[in-house]
Amino acid sequence: MTMKKLYFTLFIALMATSAQCQDLLEELRTSTKQEPEIVLGTFKGTRIINGQSIETRGKGNLDVIISHRFGRLNSGAYNLFGLDDSNVRLGLEYSISDRVTVGFGRNSVNKVYDSFIKARILEQKAEDMPISATWVSDFSIYTLKRPELPMNFERRLRYVHQLLLARKFGSAFSLQLMPSFVHRNLVPTQEEPNNLASLGIAGKVAVSNRVNITGEYYYRFGKDLPGYNSLGIGVDIETGGHVFQLHLTNSNEMTPSGFIPSTQGNFFDGDIHFGFNVVRSFQIGKKK
Repeated sequence: MTMKKLYFTLFIALMATSAQCQDLLEELRTSTKQEPEIVLGTFKGTRIINGQSIETRGKGNLDVIISHRFGRLNSGAYNLFGLDDSNVRLGLEYSISDRVTVGFGRNSVNKVYDSFIKARILEQKAEDMPISATWVSDFSIYTLKRPELPMNFERRLRYVHQLLLARKFGSAFSLQLMPSFVHRNLVPTQEEPNNLASLGIAGKVAVSNRVNITGEYYYRFGKDLPGYNSLGIGVDIETGGHVFQLHLTNSNEMTPSGFIPSTQGNFFDGDIHFGFNVVRSFQIGKKK
């Protein structure tokens, strides 16, 4: 009986030791397990064509953006197919953190000053998070003189809020949805709504490591809305610290409070503006 008790005691001790070893191995596996890899490069830049992409820069990065939209291609040879006319936006965007960017710009169209805050909410991760999400709130002031109207400060204000949802499908293709809400304190006619909902869709197809083909379309919800939905196609070319974005679009305004509700040209009738964005990045703050 004494030997049986001894064998039983040894058996219990071995089982307990084995369980402890398994617990230690599981803790070791958990502690050494790598974090899911963040999916990078959904789009080349912080802009797609007219609208924002989900991308944000690293902390301390300053982007200088120069945007041009020329006149309509169907304006003819006398107007050099639109090149005689030019609308310009000059913008600065600074990254407070890796996830939060603030921006400011001035547009020659309607002499609009715009500012925005952009916050990265979700990051797409391999085998963990299927999408990226970014929130954008845009605030702009329409400063064009209107002698026929008493244009006080409140009437000049416009607001846009957007939720950007994107997914990168492998190295060659990315897709983004942009549910948007636009509010304008003053609209051109009584028939136009002050509040407007829109859903944008954009895509990127990679031709090479440095060249992408892009497309962008905003559908406006509502009946008998004046104007047309904003549509554009483009090419992104990356050259070191620069990104050149060449576009064909029916929108000549370059802020969401302008091109979403107020695009006047029909793309398929040739009311197309050639344009480009030139982006130069500077690291002016300390990296992590």
